Amino acid sequence: MRRDAGGRGDPIGLRGALADRLLVALISAVALFATCALAGHEAVSQLTKRWQQGANAAVTVQIPDPTPLRMESALEALRILPAVREARAVDPARMAELLRPWLGDVAGLPLPGVIELRLADLAADPVLIGDRVSEAVPGAVTEAHGVFVARLGAVARALSTAALAAVLLVSAVGASVVVLAVRAGIAARRQSVMVLHMLGATDRDIAGRFARRTAWLAFLGASLGVALAVVLLGVFLQLAMPILPEIGMQDLPLIGVAAIPMSAALIAWSATTASILFWLRRLP
Repeated sequence: MRRDAGGRGDPIGLRGALADRLLVALISAVALFATCALAGHEAVSQLTKRWQQGANAAVTVQIPDPTPLRMESALEALRILPAVREARAVDPARMAELLRPWLGDVAGLPLPGVIELRLADLAADPVLIGDRVSEAVPGAVTEAHGVFVARLGAVARALSTAALAAVLLVSAVGASVVVLAVRAGIAARRQSVMVLHMLGATDRDIAGRFARRTAWLAFLGASLGVALAVVLLGVFLQLAMPILPEIGMQDLPLIGVAAIPMSAALIAWSATTASILFWLRRLP
């Protein structure tokens, strides 16, 4: 009598009925895409949260005719406000460097003085801050980044939704792959299955044999796919570090990634059981 991976009898011949290597390879590819999509969802969420926190807390004040007296008056008016955590004048040389890609050499141009603010209270109204600065320094203009933050949040939500949709899609693809493999396997062992069925084996017992086998293969394939995905994500993060230093391996959804092999096994077990039971109940 043949033995399966769990040490049980294998009268149906599942090792020959199910294309083990092909199924493992296909599930590995599905798990790789699922891991990357899940990691992308988490990375976008974390990155957006940090950008939003920074943008929400950032306010700039422009001071026309930035004489030392006007700049100091503006800084004093800002630093006494409870909603302002920090007020710092931007160095003119830094301003020139920031404007160089768009305006070229700005030497001699009447550039305004710029003060960067960090808010202690993100709910503070920038309009009130601007009114206070304008009282101290006429002509001062305060700019917040609410529109930018709103658009950034909308883009992030769209990307996160697309990533979650991709996870659901590859899960459905994985279930379809398992069902097709099981149908091919049961077709190859139709006579053995029918003999067992006539000898008194229950539908649940026959389905369980297939389900345990496919669940094990799905778990093995998903584990390989997750391991490969983690390696690829590590390489990508190393290459992207100069551009996205805020994101690292610590931002990967470790719990979600670790759950992928078990989820793949559960999906495979459920899909196989349902497919086999449906087939068996159609037997005469």
